[in-house]
Amino acid sequence: MSSTEAVWRRLFAVTAAIIMAAFVFAQSAQAEVRPGDFITPANASKVRDLLSPGALYKVQHGMTMKIVPSQRIDWPPPYKEATEKYSAQVRLSADHRSLVGYVAGQPFPLLDANDPYIATKIIWNNVFKPMWSDDYDLRFYDCDTSYERRGSQDRQIEYFQIGHYAGYDLVGRTEVDPMPIDPDFRKTGRYWLFGLYPVLAPQEIKGGGFIRYRYADPKKADDIWEYTPSAQRIRRLNEAIMSSAAASGTAAFSWDPDHYAGFNAKVEEYDYKFLGEKNMLGCVHAAHSPEVRCPTDGGTSACPEDWEMRRLYVVEAQPRRSGGESNTQAIDSRTLIYMDSEVWFMPYIDTYDQRGQLWRSHIYYLAYRDRPVPDARVAIYPFKRAFVVGATSTDVQSGQGTMCYLPGIETPERECWYINMGAVDRPFFTVEALAKAALR
Repeated sequence: MSSTEAVWRRLFAVTAAIIMAAFVFAQSAQAEVRPGDFITPANASKVRDLLSPGALYKVQHGMTMKIVPSQRIDWPPPYKEATEKYSAQVRLSADHRSLVGYVAGQPFPLLDANDPYIATKIIWNNVFKPMWSDDYDLRFYDCDTSYERRGSQDRQIEYFQIGHYAGYDLVGRTEVDPMPIDPDFRKTGRYWLFGLYPVLAPQEIKGGGFIRYRYADPKKADDIWEYTPSAQRIRRLNEAIMSSAAASGTAAFSWDPDHYAGFNAKVEEYDYKFLGEKNMLGCVHAAHSPEVRCPTDGGTSACPEDWEMRRLYVVEAQPRRSGGESNTQAIDSRTLIYMDSEVWFMPYIDTYDQRGQLWRSHIYYLAYRDRPVPDARVAIYPFKRAFVVGATSTDVQSGQGTMCYLPGIETPERECWYINMGAVDRPFFTVEALAKAALR
């Protein structure tokens, strides 16, 4: 083993020890919540300081939580090895916004709270997260939209089913050839490709969907194409619509594409402020897959689920409002991002409207295992990895929420998550493939 590898191994060991010590301290310091506690609206005050305002709102309106002991989550070994190999050469650009020298793994594994640019580095770590590095294909997932009713059963007002939620990374590849960078990146400058299609339900938007390209050039906006079933044609979308649930094609779908997988907006179009580190609750060892409909909030969340103490970074993101790079059409005035410092995915995100009022609560339920469902036959991995098994977005001003089940609970495909398995390639993310799928 080289001296550099030895240093990295000691660093990861020390970091893990610090994180686990923080968990132990958190459980002793936060005497009002302990493993074994069951949180309901009646005792929501116990977790007031351990959740984001949006997540607390969900508890106050019916979402229940089981408090469990904290457990460690390890990165996929290939991703960890890439971090050790390449991270020393990564830096921010001269204007401290873009990434320079990135190849694979985590860009900034060593973070200093006193670094004036720590917030931007946290967001870049989110872009190239350990959850997936090469490709992913979530097949046949479904979502319910309901109006929350505290103490009530499911009150579904719309049902959605989607064939593919898929992505392909051209940079940072660690498990599937071509590694670590797809040669196409040199020609196109695309960081990643994303596709959501075809919509299978409801009938009025059946066959719809869109594809999206993200570029390394900080001044180049995303390319986005949508297939519109009613017109039976492809049209281009403005990047700004990605911050609006209107991009779904129906007002009944609460999710906006910029928050499908946590914070997903173009990094350089926002300013970031580090608000500190904090011990808070997160669901990262979910007990259920598929997730279960919450019986006490109208079906607008998954509950009861297992929640544990985590160490989170808190970052505020605001759309840039000056100069040629401004993102003046962004709907949210600011976003609060709560980033798990071990998983590198966020248990929740809150967004605020132009008046500065809490608007949308986004919660993500994660599991950590070697397969997305217990009876998987194909999607089985040689090591444990994190999966998003459920996600909910709620407009706290209207009470409308959309809960998505990953895997779906009413779909034919139950293995669902195919991560870094070569399940999709670049041709999947073309307008030709998008249109062809709509006509099947």
